[in-house]
Amino acid sequence: MKEGFFSRCMLWLVLLFLLGPFAIVFMAGFSGGETLAFPPPSYSLRWIFEVLAADEFRRAFQTSLQIGLVATIIALLLGTPVAYALSRTQLPAMAVVKQILTSPLIIPGMIVGLGLMRYVVLQIHAPVFAGLLIGHIALLIPYAVRVVYASLVNLRVDIEDAAVMLGASRLRSFFMVVLPNIRGAVIAAFFLAFVTSFNQVPVSLFLTGPGISTLPIEMLGHMENTFDPSIAALSTLLVLFTMAFVLVTERVLGISKYM
Repeated sequence: MKEGFFSRCMLWLVLLFLLGPFAIVFMAGFSGGETLAFPPPSYSLRWIFEVLAADEFRRAFQTSLQIGLVATIIALLLGTPVAYALSRTQLPAMAVVKQILTSPLIIPGMIVGLGLMRYVVLQIHAPVFAGLLIGHIALLIPYAVRVVYASLVNLRVDIEDAAVMLGASRLRSFFMVVLPNIRGAVIAAFFLAFVTSFNQVPVSLFLTGPGISTLPIEMLGHMENTFDPSIAALSTLLVLFTMAFVLVTERVLGISKYM
């Protein structure tokens, strides 16, 4: 009895720790006051409607959505073959290649953003949108490689070899045998990469320019100038959007079947 009570208490404490900040932001987003405060003096949908009507937030959301989707798709197209090569090739140099590919995961984002600005903006003088896209692709490829690689390592090679012995080419066996077996990993890599790109701040901070800004950078600039509940309202909308996106994708693709 005591152990069960202690376990339930620990579970509720963990849930409170994880969901408590969101509950505070959620309540503040429906505040009817002029400034951000908790608990709110009153409740209203005023700031929700103001955020939805703000042109700068809409433009930034569209930019983040476009960059996130395009960068994620390109990162998967580039990262999946790399992960396949790493899992099927046994060479001494592969350890070095793995370290290079995964280095953006452990290097601080400010350092990555500064390095990308040094070469993408100052060296090749890429346009702002193209620079953001290149930077996000470079940041997301390691996520795609790591997730897909972990699934490929656990996939038996003899299954693919059997398809080749039956007459299929390596390319056909990859699409007909390997890819269906790692579909769950590809979907998981897509979600992880997209969320990372959409919420990216350090890299985007160095690559944004006049007229083009991602939503996190726009929110950061808004918080520096005002102290109204609009950012809390926008954060609430983003959480609800993410939950709806995951639920719709689960219904359409049936992710749980592949996990």
